[in-house]
Amino acid sequence: MSRPGVIFGGPSPEHDISILTGLMAARALTTSAQEVHCLYWSKGGDWHLVPADLEGDDFADGVPRGSSPVRLVVGPGGGFVGAGALRKERPLDLSAVLNCCHGAPGEDGTLQGALDLAGIAHGGPSAAGAALGMDKLAFGALVVATGLPSLSRALVEPVDGWAPAFPGPYIVKPRFGGSSIGIEVVADAAAVGALMRNSIHLRNGAVVEPYRAGADEVQIAVRAFPELQVSNLLRPKRSAASGEIYSYKEKYVPGEGMHAAQGEIDPELPAGVAPALQAAAKTLAVVARVRGVARVDFLLEGDQWFVNEINTIPGSLAKHLWVNPAVPVITLVNDVLAEAVQRSASAAWTTAGADGTALRSAGSIAGKLG
Repeated sequence: MSRPGVIFGGPSPEHDISILTGLMAARALTTSAQEVHCLYWSKGGDWHLVPADLEGDDFADGVPRGSSPVRLVVGPGGGFVGAGALRKERPLDLSAVLNCCHGAPGEDGTLQGALDLAGIAHGGPSAAGAALGMDKLAFGALVVATGLPSLSRALVEPVDGWAPAFPGPYIVKPRFGGSSIGIEVVADAAAVGALMRNSIHLRNGAVVEPYRAGADEVQIAVRAFPELQVSNLLRPKRSAASGEIYSYKEKYVPGEGMHAAQGEIDPELPAGVAPALQAAAKTLAVVARVRGVARVDFLLEGDQWFVNEINTIPGSLAKHLWVNPAVPVITLVNDVLAEAVQRSASAAWTTAGADGTALRSAGSIAGKLG
């Protein structure tokens, strides 16, 4: 019998939404009679094994009752370990873990690298794929190199007189982040600079793009296992009180568009646009090395479209996009876990070439200091 784990939470602004995605996945696994380990990553960075039948509000005040501490140990023989008989630590018996963490460090490659070093098969993006998807500057460069349409994008440089090569107004985004958190629309370069000085979400850098007020967002999910597949298209519904961007509240807060499920599935688009977006999503799945379920967001203005960004661990695993044909949550979860096991079995580092020749011929270390 498989013993999957589900990881959620983490020291991220998207901590709360990650809990909801993780509990959803865990509930699907328990409903299908699987023994699941729920691994809660607290805001403070501690790990806890928690019951699988909890609800979101059980975490509202922090670590829920009924939890027990565990540790993530890297290196040979590592993994998640917790208290066993006679208070001795014992490793958790995990076949693979599903990473449901949204935002850094669970979605930027940090956690993925630790899981790799611990020898834990993990579903969702690889360390490299997660880092690429989280870095808006790097991902934008990949889109351009792939030949897909992209709006101009520039790195904000915190120096006097800086201005991008394209005119405002600008949409300012954290270079590393997601879910519209920290994103603002400003009129000019001076306003960009002021925002950089005052926003905690931009402290690790920011990028700017030309703001297109008339553009709609169109989303599509993609997965590469068991075969390359794209979901239905969705044009999210904007509320009457919506601001200049599709906000975090509209995406995730109940009553304001929970997990972007409110919107138009397979909207009527200009001729040729829908198949073009589907083809682009498949191309990005290959070049960005998508694992698990990812969501690609496009901007559409008339018959012009642009790749906006990729979300390598989308909220609720983008379950609302898999409509026709319908893909149940348990199928999405089981496929991600099966992919994790398969990828883990075929992936290995190698020391081929490290035969000592360079060491024997190197001479003294002291001699290299001069």
